[in-house]
Amino acid sequence: MRLISSCLAVVLLVANAPSAVRGAEQEPIRIADRWELLVDRYLIEQMEGAVELRLHEPAPQEIALVHDQPWEGNSCGYHTIFQDGPIYRMYYRGWNHNMSTGQPTHPAVVCYAESQDGTQWERPALDLVEFEGSRQNNIVWAGAGTHNFVPFKDTNPQCRPEALYKAVGQPEDGSRALLAFQSADGLRWQLVADKPILTQGAFDSQNLAFWDAVRQEYRCYFRDFRDGRRDIKVSTSADFVRWTEPEWLQFPDAPSEHLYTNAVMPYYRAPHLLIGFPTRFLPDRGSLTEGLFMSSRDGRAFDRWAEAFIRPGLNPDKWHNRSNYIWWGLVETESPLPGGGRELSLYTDESYYFEGKAVRTRRYTCRIDGFVSAHATLAGGEVVTKPILFEGDELVVNVSTSAAGGLRVQIEHLNGRSATGCGLTQCPEIYGDAIEHTVKWQSGSDVSALAGRPVRLRFALRDADLYAFGFRNRAD
Repeated sequence: MRLISSCLAVVLLVANAPSAVRGAEQEPIRIADRWELLVDRYLIEQMEGAVELRLHEPAPQEIALVHDQPWEGNSCGYHTIFQDGPIYRMYYRGWNHNMSTGQPTHPAVVCYAESQDGTQWERPALDLVEFEGSRQNNIVWAGAGTHNFVPFKDTNPQCRPEALYKAVGQPEDGSRALLAFQSADGLRWQLVADKPILTQGAFDSQNLAFWDAVRQEYRCYFRDFRDGRRDIKVSTSADFVRWTEPEWLQFPDAPSEHLYTNAVMPYYRAPHLLIGFPTRFLPDRGSLTEGLFMSSRDGRAFDRWAEAFIRPGLNPDKWHNRSNYIWWGLVETESPLPGGGRELSLYTDESYYFEGKAVRTRRYTCRIDGFVSAHATLAGGEVVTKPILFEGDELVVNVSTSAAGGLRVQIEHLNGRSATGCGLTQCPEIYGDAIEHTVKWQSGSDVSALAGRPVRLRFALRDADLYAFGFRNRAD
Protein backbone atom coordinates (compact mmCIF):
# COMPACT_ATOMS: atom_id res chain seq x y z
CA MET A 1 0.00 0.00 0.00
CA ARG A 2 1.28 3.47 -0.86
CA LEU A 3 2.17 5.66 2.09
CA ILE A 4 -0.12 8.62 2.81
CA SER A 5 0.51 11.73 4.91
CA SER A 6 -2.42 12.93 7.01
CA CYS A 7 -3.10 16.67 7.32
CA LEU A 8 -5.27 16.06 10.41
CA ALA A 9 -2.30 15.21 12.63
CA VAL A 10 -2.78 14.86 16.33
CA VAL A 11 0.30 15.63 18.38
CA LEU A 12 1.08 12.42 20.21
CA LEU A 13 4.42 13.12 21.87
CA VAL A 14 6.27 16.22 23.00
CA ALA A 15 8.88 17.62 20.67
CA ASN A 16 11.52 18.51 23.21
CA ALA A 17 13.95 15.84 24.37
CA PRO A 18 14.59 15.17 28.08
CA SER A 19 17.24 17.37 29.65
CA ALA A 20 19.66 14.43 29.89
CA VAL A 21 19.59 14.14 26.11
CA ARG A 22 19.75 17.88 25.46
CA GLY A 23 22.77 18.26 27.70
CA ALA A 24 24.70 15.26 26.39
CA GLU A 25 27.84 16.00 24.44
CA GLN A 26 28.83 13.25 22.05
CA GLU A 27 30.99 13.01 18.99
CA PRO A 28 28.55 12.88 16.05
CA ILE A 29 28.43 9.68 14.05
CA ARG A 30 29.05 10.37 10.38
CA ILE A 31 26.45 8.37 8.50
CA ALA A 32 26.75 10.45 5.32
CA ASP A 33 24.32 8.95 2.79
CA ARG A 34 24.50 5.38 4.14
CA TRP A 35 21.37 3.30 4.49
CA GLU A 36 21.07 2.42 8.18
CA LEU A 37 19.18 -0.60 9.54
CA LEU A 38 17.85 -0.60 13.09
CA VAL A 39 19.31 -4.03 13.83
CA ASP A 40 21.21 -2.82 16.89
CA ARG A 41 21.47 0.16 19.24
CA TYR A 42 24.54 1.65 17.56
CA LEU A 43 22.66 4.77 16.41
CA ILE A 44 20.04 4.79 19.16
CA GLU A 45 20.52 7.05 22.15
CA GLN A 46 17.24 6.31 23.87
CA MET A 47 13.82 4.74 23.47
CA GLU A 48 10.81 5.98 25.44
CA GLY A 49 7.30 4.70 25.86
CA ALA A 50 5.86 1.53 24.37
CA VAL A 51 8.65 0.87 21.86
CA GLU A 52 11.30 -1.83 21.54
CA LEU A 53 13.64 -3.42 19.03
CA ARG A 54 11.82 -6.48 17.70
CA LEU A 55 13.19 -9.44 15.73
CA HIS A 56 10.95 -10.50 12.82
CA GLU A 57 10.67 -14.12 11.72
CA PRO A 58 10.65 -14.95 7.98
CA ALA A 59 7.65 -16.72 6.46
CA PRO A 60 7.97 -20.26 5.02
CA GLN A 61 7.23 -20.63 1.32
CA GLU A 62 7.43 -23.42 -1.25
CA ILE A 63 9.93 -26.25 -1.59
CA ALA A 64 12.63 -24.91 -3.91
CA LEU A 65 14.33 -28.24 -4.63
CA VAL A 66 13.92 -31.89 -3.68
CA HIS A 67 17.32 -33.61 -3.72
CA ASP A 68 16.13 -36.92 -5.09
CA GLN A 69 18.60 -37.60 -7.89
CA PRO A 70 20.94 -40.65 -7.64
CA TRP A 71 23.95 -38.41 -6.91
CA GLU A 72 22.03 -36.49 -4.21
CA GLY A 73 20.10 -38.00 -1.28
CA ASN A 74 19.52 -37.58 2.45
CA SER A 75 22.78 -35.78 3.27
CA CYS A 76 22.66 -32.87 0.82
CA GLY A 77 23.67 -29.61 2.45
CA TYR A 78 25.87 -26.53 2.71
CA HIS A 79 23.93 -24.69 0.02
CA THR A 80 25.17 -21.39 -1.38
CA ILE A 81 22.76 -19.09 -3.23
CA PHE A 82 23.45 -15.78 -4.99
CA GLN A 83 22.15 -13.79 -7.92
CA ASP A 84 24.55 -13.42 -10.82
CA GLY A 85 23.10 -10.98 -13.34
CA PRO A 86 19.77 -12.42 -14.55
CA ILE A 87 20.52 -15.88 -13.11
CA TYR A 88 20.16 -17.15 -9.57
CA ARG A 89 22.84 -19.73 -8.78
CA MET A 90 22.69 -22.49 -6.18
CA TYR A 91 25.59 -24.77 -5.20
CA TYR A 92 25.25 -27.65 -2.77
CA ARG A 93 26.69 -30.97 -1.67
CA GLY A 94 25.17 -34.10 -3.20
CA TRP A 95 25.48 -36.99 -0.73
CA ASN A 96 23.55 -39.90 0.75
CA HIS A 97 23.95 -42.19 3.76
CA ASN A 98 22.68 -45.59 4.78
CA MET A 99 21.30 -44.68 8.18
CA SER A 100 21.51 -48.26 9.45
CA THR A 101 25.28 -48.39 9.00
CA GLY A 102 26.04 -44.68 9.00
CA GLN A 103 28.09 -45.14 5.83
CA PRO A 104 27.78 -43.08 2.64
CA THR A 105 26.27 -44.85 -0.35
CA HIS A 106 28.27 -42.72 -2.80
CA PRO A 107 31.03 -40.11 -2.62
CA ALA A 108 30.09 -36.50 -2.01
CA VAL A 109 29.92 -34.27 -5.10
CA VAL A 110 29.29 -30.57 -5.72
CA CYS A 111 26.02 -29.90 -7.52
CA TYR A 112 24.65 -26.83 -9.27
CA ALA A 113 21.11 -25.54 -9.88
CA GLU A 114 19.89 -22.30 -11.37
CA SER A 115 16.75 -20.20 -11.53
CA GLN A 116 15.35 -17.23 -13.40
CA ASP A 117 13.40 -15.92 -10.41
CA GLY A 118 14.77 -17.51 -7.23
CA THR A 119 11.65 -19.66 -6.77
CA GLN A 120 11.60 -22.23 -9.58
CA TRP A 121 14.90 -24.12 -9.80
CA GLU A 122 16.25 -26.57 -12.36
CA ARG A 123 19.26 -28.83 -12.64
CA PRO A 124 21.05 -28.22 -15.95
CA ALA A 125 22.68 -31.23 -17.62
CA LEU A 126 26.26 -29.96 -17.61
CA ASP A 127 28.25 -32.88 -19.05
CA LEU A 128 31.17 -32.03 -16.73
CA VAL A 129 31.62 -34.81 -14.16
CA GLU A 130 30.92 -38.50 -14.57
CA PHE A 131 28.69 -40.23 -12.03
CA GLU A 132 28.05 -43.98 -12.36
CA GLY A 133 29.01 -43.97 -16.03
CA SER A 134 27.12 -40.86 -17.14
CA ARG A 135 27.82 -37.13 -17.42
CA GLN A 136 24.13 -36.22 -17.76
CA ASN A 137 23.92 -34.55 -14.39
CA ASN A 138 24.36 -31.18 -12.65
CA ILE A 139 27.65 -32.04 -10.90
CA VAL A 140 30.37 -29.39 -11.20
CA TRP A 141 33.11 -30.81 -8.98
CA ALA A 142 34.26 -34.09 -7.41
CA GLY A 143 37.21 -34.80 -5.15
CA ALA A 144 38.87 -32.38 -2.74
CA GLY A 145 36.54 -29.90 -1.09
CA THR A 146 33.26 -31.65 -1.86
CA HIS A 147 32.26 -32.03 1.79
CA ASN A 148 31.75 -28.27 2.16
CA PHE A 149 32.52 -26.54 -1.14
CA VAL A 150 31.32 -22.92 -0.79
CA PRO A 151 31.69 -20.56 -3.81
CA PHE A 152 31.23 -16.82 -4.27
CA LYS A 153 31.54 -14.36 -7.13
CA ASP A 154 34.52 -12.10 -6.54
CA THR A 155 33.61 -8.40 -6.82
CA ASN A 156 37.18 -7.21 -6.20
CA PRO A 157 38.00 -4.88 -9.15
CA GLN A 158 41.51 -6.38 -9.24
CA CYS A 159 40.22 -9.93 -9.60
CA ARG A 160 41.71 -11.87 -12.51
CA PRO A 161 39.17 -13.19 -15.07
CA GLU A 162 40.19 -16.82 -14.51
CA ALA A 163 39.39 -16.40 -10.79
CA LEU A 164 36.12 -14.47 -11.11
CA TYR A 165 34.46 -17.19 -9.05
CA LYS A 166 36.26 -18.47 -5.97
CA ALA A 167 35.47 -21.13 -3.41
CA VAL A 168 36.79 -22.67 -0.23
CA GLY A 169 36.52 -26.27 0.89
CA GLN A 170 38.05 -28.84 3.21
CA PRO A 171 40.55 -31.43 1.90
CA GLU A 172 39.14 -34.79 0.91
CA ASP A 173 40.63 -36.51 3.96
CA GLY A 174 38.80 -34.11 6.30
CA SER A 175 42.02 -32.65 7.70
CA ARG A 176 42.02 -29.32 9.54
CA ALA A 177 42.66 -27.09 6.56
CA LEU A 178 40.88 -24.96 4.01
CA LEU A 179 41.70 -25.12 0.31
CA ALA A 180 41.07 -22.45 -2.34
CA PHE A 181 39.40 -23.04 -5.72
CA GLN A 182 38.76 -20.81 -8.72
CA SER A 183 36.66 -20.71 -11.88
CA ALA A 184 36.14 -18.37 -14.81
CA ASP A 185 32.48 -19.24 -15.32
CA GLY A 186 31.27 -20.70 -12.01
CA LEU A 187 30.94 -24.17 -13.53
CA ARG A 188 34.43 -25.40 -14.43
CA TRP A 189 36.53 -25.40 -11.28
CA GLN A 190 40.15 -26.03 -10.44
CA LEU A 191 42.16 -26.25 -7.24
CA VAL A 192 44.35 -23.15 -6.89
CA ALA A 193 47.14 -24.98 -5.01
CA ASP A 194 47.70 -28.08 -2.95
CA LYS A 195 48.77 -25.89 -0.04
CA PRO A 196 45.82 -24.77 2.12
CA ILE A 197 45.11 -21.09 2.72
CA LEU A 198 44.11 -21.63 6.37
CA THR A 199 44.92 -24.32 8.91
CA GLN A 200 43.92 -22.92 12.32
CA GLY A 201 40.38 -24.23 12.59
CA ALA A 202 38.17 -27.30 12.59
CA PHE A 203 36.50 -26.32 9.28
CA ASP A 204 33.87 -29.11 9.41
CA SER A 205 31.05 -26.72 8.56
CA GLN A 206 29.94 -24.29 5.87
CA ASN A 207 33.06 -22.13 5.89
CA LEU A 208 32.77 -19.13 3.60
CA ALA A 209 34.68 -16.22 2.11
CA PHE A 210 33.85 -13.02 0.25
CA TRP A 211 35.29 -9.69 -0.88
CA ASP A 212 34.47 -6.88 1.55
CA ALA A 213 34.25 -3.79 -0.67
CA VAL A 214 33.93 -1.39 2.28
CA ARG A 215 37.04 -2.61 4.11
CA GLN A 216 38.86 -3.56 0.88
CA GLU A 217 39.80 -7.08 1.95
CA TYR A 218 38.72 -10.68 1.68
CA ARG A 219 37.05 -12.10 4.77
CA CYS A 220 36.77 -15.78 5.68
CA TYR A 221 34.43 -17.00 8.43
CA PHE A 222 34.89 -20.58 9.54
CA ARG A 223 34.28 -23.10 12.29
CA ASP A 224 36.48 -24.06 15.20
CA PHE A 225 35.93 -25.35 18.74
CA ARG A 226 36.22 -23.09 21.79
CA ASP A 227 35.98 -24.61 25.28
CA GLY A 228 34.26 -27.68 23.84
CA ARG A 229 31.68 -25.71 21.85
CA ARG A 230 31.39 -25.07 18.15
CA ASP A 231 32.20 -21.42 17.47
CA ILE A 232 33.24 -19.03 14.69
CA LYS A 233 36.54 -17.46 13.69
CA VAL A 234 37.42 -14.82 11.11
CA SER A 235 40.56 -14.18 9.07
CA THR A 236 41.22 -11.52 6.43
CA SER A 237 43.41 -11.26 3.34
CA ALA A 238 44.40 -8.69 0.74
CA ASP A 239 45.08 -11.26 -1.99
CA PHE A 240 43.24 -14.50 -1.05
CA VAL A 241 46.65 -16.13 -0.54
CA ARG A 242 48.11 -14.72 2.69
CA TRP A 243 45.67 -14.61 5.59
CA THR A 244 45.81 -12.99 9.01
CA GLU A 245 45.93 -14.87 12.30
CA PRO A 246 42.36 -16.06 12.91
CA GLU A 247 40.35 -14.34 15.63
CA TRP A 248 37.30 -15.52 17.53
CA LEU A 249 34.11 -13.60 16.93
CA GLN A 250 32.83 -11.69 19.93
CA PHE A 251 29.22 -11.88 21.06
CA PRO A 252 28.73 -9.37 23.89
CA ASP A 253 25.78 -10.25 26.14
CA ALA A 254 24.90 -13.36 24.09
CA PRO A 255 24.74 -16.81 25.71
CA SER A 256 27.49 -19.35 25.09
CA GLU A 257 26.08 -22.01 22.78
CA HIS A 258 27.03 -24.24 19.86
CA LEU A 259 27.13 -22.26 16.58
CA TYR A 260 27.34 -24.62 13.62
CA THR A 261 27.25 -22.51 10.44
CA ASN A 262 27.60 -18.71 10.30
CA ALA A 263 26.19 -17.41 6.94
CA VAL A 264 27.92 -14.04 7.37
CA MET A 265 27.65 -11.56 4.48
CA PRO A 266 27.70 -7.82 3.79
CA TYR A 267 24.11 -6.62 3.59
CA TYR A 268 23.76 -5.50 -0.01
CA ARG A 269 21.76 -2.32 0.74
CA ALA A 270 24.11 -1.29 3.55
CA PRO A 271 27.46 -3.00 2.84
CA HIS A 272 29.16 -1.39 5.84
CA LEU A 273 26.92 -3.67 7.91
CA LEU A 274 27.65 -7.40 8.10
CA ILE A 275 24.77 -9.71 8.91
CA GLY A 276 24.78 -13.43 9.66
CA PHE A 277 22.39 -16.32 10.21
CA PRO A 278 24.33 -18.68 12.47
CA THR A 279 22.85 -22.06 13.30
CA ARG A 280 22.22 -22.88 16.94
CA PHE A 281 23.05 -26.57 17.40
CA LEU A 282 21.51 -28.49 20.30
CA PRO A 283 23.33 -31.80 20.75
CA ASP A 284 21.39 -32.58 23.94
CA ARG A 285 18.09 -32.37 22.03
CA GLY A 286 18.76 -34.85 19.26
CA SER A 287 21.04 -32.46 17.34
CA LEU A 288 18.19 -30.07 16.58
CA THR A 289 19.10 -26.86 14.77
CA GLU A 290 17.56 -23.44 14.25
CA GLY A 291 18.71 -20.23 12.61
CA LEU A 292 19.64 -17.09 14.52
CA PHE A 293 20.27 -13.51 13.42
CA MET A 294 23.29 -11.35 14.15
CA SER A 295 24.89 -8.16 12.85
CA SER A 296 28.24 -6.40 13.07
CA ARG A 297 29.79 -3.07 12.19
CA ASP A 298 33.41 -4.23 12.32
CA GLY A 299 33.19 -7.88 11.27
CA ARG A 300 34.40 -9.23 14.64
CA ALA A 301 31.98 -8.10 17.36
CA PHE A 302 28.44 -9.26 16.57
CA ASP A 303 25.12 -8.41 18.19
CA ARG A 304 23.49 -11.84 18.26
CA TRP A 305 19.83 -12.29 19.12
CA ALA A 306 19.19 -15.06 21.63
CA GLU A 307 15.75 -15.79 20.20
CA ALA A 308 15.41 -17.94 17.08
CA PHE A 309 15.13 -16.23 13.70
CA ILE A 310 13.65 -19.36 12.06
CA ARG A 311 12.12 -21.93 14.42
CA PRO A 312 11.48 -25.50 13.31
CA GLY A 313 7.75 -24.67 13.49
CA LEU A 314 4.89 -27.05 12.76
CA ASN A 315 6.89 -28.92 10.11
CA PRO A 316 7.86 -32.30 11.66
CA ASP A 317 10.69 -32.73 9.13
CA LYS A 318 12.50 -29.80 10.74
CA TRP A 319 12.40 -31.33 14.23
CA HIS A 320 15.21 -33.68 13.29
CA ASN A 321 18.99 -33.93 13.30
CA ARG A 322 20.46 -30.92 11.45
CA SER A 323 17.22 -30.23 9.60
CA ASN A 324 16.86 -26.47 9.99
CA TYR A 325 20.01 -24.73 8.77
CA ILE A 326 19.80 -21.31 7.13
CA TRP A 327 22.03 -21.63 4.09
CA TRP A 328 24.40 -18.93 2.86
CA GLY A 329 22.56 -16.59 0.55
CA LEU A 330 20.07 -13.74 0.54
CA VAL A 331 18.45 -12.67 -2.72
CA GLU A 332 15.66 -10.41 -3.87
CA THR A 333 12.61 -12.11 -5.36
CA GLU A 334 9.19 -10.95 -6.51
CA SER A 335 6.34 -11.18 -4.03
CA PRO A 336 3.24 -13.04 -5.28
CA LEU A 337 0.99 -10.69 -3.28
CA PRO A 338 -0.79 -7.83 -5.09
CA GLY A 339 1.37 -4.75 -4.68
CA GLY A 340 3.91 -6.81 -2.75
CA GLY A 341 6.85 -5.69 -4.87
CA ARG A 342 10.23 -7.17 -4.07
CA GLU A 343 11.13 -9.15 -0.96
CA LEU A 344 14.06 -11.11 0.40
CA SER A 345 14.41 -14.87 0.01
CA LEU A 346 16.60 -17.17 2.05
CA TYR A 347 16.76 -20.96 2.05
CA THR A 348 16.76 -23.73 4.65
CA ASP A 349 16.89 -27.52 4.71
CA GLU A 350 14.51 -30.14 6.06
CA SER A 351 14.26 -33.96 6.25
CA TYR A 352 18.04 -34.25 6.64
CA TYR A 353 19.44 -37.69 7.59
CA PHE A 354 16.15 -39.56 7.13
CA GLU A 355 16.51 -43.09 5.82
CA GLY A 356 15.22 -43.32 2.24
CA LYS A 357 14.07 -39.71 2.20
CA ALA A 358 15.60 -36.91 0.12
CA VAL A 359 16.62 -33.61 1.67
CA ARG A 360 14.36 -30.72 0.71
CA THR A 361 15.40 -27.09 0.33
CA ARG A 362 12.66 -24.69 1.40
CA ARG A 363 12.46 -20.99 0.64
CA TYR A 364 11.60 -18.40 3.28
CA THR A 365 10.81 -14.73 2.70
CA CYS A 366 11.01 -11.53 4.66
CA ARG A 367 10.60 -7.84 4.05
CA ILE A 368 13.52 -5.97 2.49
CA ASP A 369 15.56 -4.68 5.48
CA GLY A 370 13.01 -6.55 7.59
CA PHE A 371 15.18 -8.38 10.11
CA VAL A 372 14.66 -6.08 13.09
CA SER A 373 12.49 -3.02 13.63
CA ALA A 374 11.81 -0.35 16.19
CA HIS A 375 8.29 -1.51 17.04
CA ALA A 376 5.74 0.56 18.92
CA THR A 377 2.31 -0.41 20.16
CA LEU A 378 -0.71 1.83 19.61
CA ALA A 379 0.11 3.53 22.92
CA GLY A 380 3.12 5.02 21.14
CA GLY A 381 6.78 5.54 21.79
CA GLU A 382 9.83 7.46 20.64
CA VAL A 383 13.25 6.52 19.31
CA VAL A 384 15.95 9.20 19.50
CA THR A 385 19.22 8.78 17.66
CA LYS A 386 22.67 9.76 18.81
CA PRO A 387 24.11 12.89 17.18
CA ILE A 388 24.69 12.23 13.49
CA LEU A 389 26.18 14.00 10.47
CA PHE A 390 24.36 13.27 7.23
CA GLU A 391 24.68 14.12 3.56
CA GLY A 392 21.76 14.56 1.21
CA ASP A 393 18.55 16.48 0.58
CA GLU A 394 15.82 14.16 1.87
CA LEU A 395 15.18 11.66 4.66
CA VAL A 396 13.87 8.27 3.53
CA VAL A 397 12.42 5.58 5.81
CA ASN A 398 11.42 1.92 5.56
CA VAL A 399 8.23 1.82 7.63
CA SER A 400 5.09 -0.22 8.13
CA THR A 401 2.09 0.91 10.17
CA SER A 402 -1.36 -0.39 10.93
CA ALA A 403 -4.35 1.46 9.49
CA ALA A 404 -4.66 3.31 12.80
CA GLY A 405 -0.94 3.72 13.46
CA GLY A 406 1.62 6.16 12.21
CA LEU A 407 5.04 7.76 12.26
CA ARG A 408 6.24 11.33 12.71
CA VAL A 409 9.82 12.49 12.47
CA GLN A 410 11.64 15.42 14.00
CA ILE A 411 15.11 16.62 13.12
CA GLU A 412 16.49 18.44 16.14
CA HIS A 413 19.57 20.29 17.22
CA LEU A 414 21.73 18.90 20.00
CA ASN A 415 19.97 21.10 22.55
CA GLY A 416 16.76 19.20 21.88
CA ARG A 417 14.99 21.93 19.95
CA SER A 418 13.55 21.02 16.59
CA ALA A 419 15.21 22.38 13.49
CA THR A 420 13.14 25.07 11.79
CA GLY A 421 10.27 23.47 9.93
CA CYS A 422 11.25 19.89 10.93
CA GLY A 423 9.37 19.38 14.20
CA LEU A 424 6.95 16.61 15.13
CA THR A 425 4.00 19.00 14.99
CA GLN A 426 5.02 20.03 11.48
CA CYS A 427 5.26 16.43 10.22
CA PRO A 428 1.91 15.13 8.96
CA GLU A 429 1.52 11.62 10.32
CA ILE A 430 2.82 8.99 7.93
CA TYR A 431 0.78 5.82 7.67
CA GLY A 432 0.92 2.89 5.29
CA ASP A 433 3.65 0.55 4.17
CA ALA A 434 6.68 1.28 2.01
CA ILE A 435 10.28 0.15 1.69
CA GLU A 436 11.43 3.68 0.85
CA HIS A 437 9.21 6.62 1.76
CA THR A 438 10.39 10.23 1.67
CA VAL A 439 9.54 12.09 4.88
CA LYS A 440 7.77 15.43 4.34
CA TRP A 441 7.04 18.23 6.71
CA GLN A 442 4.55 21.02 6.06
CA SER A 443 7.34 22.98 4.38
CA GLY A 444 8.36 20.02 2.21
CA SER A 445 11.06 17.35 2.21
CA ASP A 446 14.21 19.41 1.60
CA VAL A 447 16.59 19.10 4.58
CA SER A 448 19.79 20.02 2.75
CA ALA A 449 20.32 23.07 4.99
CA LEU A 450 21.01 20.67 7.88
CA ALA A 451 23.44 18.43 5.99
CA GLY A 452 26.88 18.30 7.60
CA ARG A 453 25.59 19.74 10.88
CA PRO A 454 25.23 17.65 14.07
CA VAL A 455 21.58 16.73 14.58
CA ARG A 456 19.46 14.02 16.13
CA LEU A 457 16.46 12.27 14.64
CA ARG A 458 13.38 11.72 16.78
CA PHE A 459 10.96 9.08 15.52
CA ALA A 460 7.51 9.07 17.16
CA LEU A 461 5.72 5.79 16.38
CA ARG A 462 2.41 4.19 17.25
CA ASP A 463 1.41 0.73 16.10
CA ALA A 464 4.26 0.92 13.62
CA ASP A 465 7.58 -0.64 12.67
CA LEU A 466 10.58 1.39 11.56
CA TYR A 467 13.16 -0.84 9.87
CA ALA A 468 15.68 1.51 8.31
CA PHE A 469 16.39 5.08 7.26
CA GLY A 470 18.86 7.12 5.26
CA PHE A 471 19.43 10.41 3.52
CA ARG A 472 19.38 10.75 -0.25
CA ASN A 473 19.85 13.39 -2.90
CA ARG A 474 16.68 14.08 -4.81
CA ALA A 475 18.57 13.65 -8.07
CA ASP A 476 19.25 10.01 -7.08
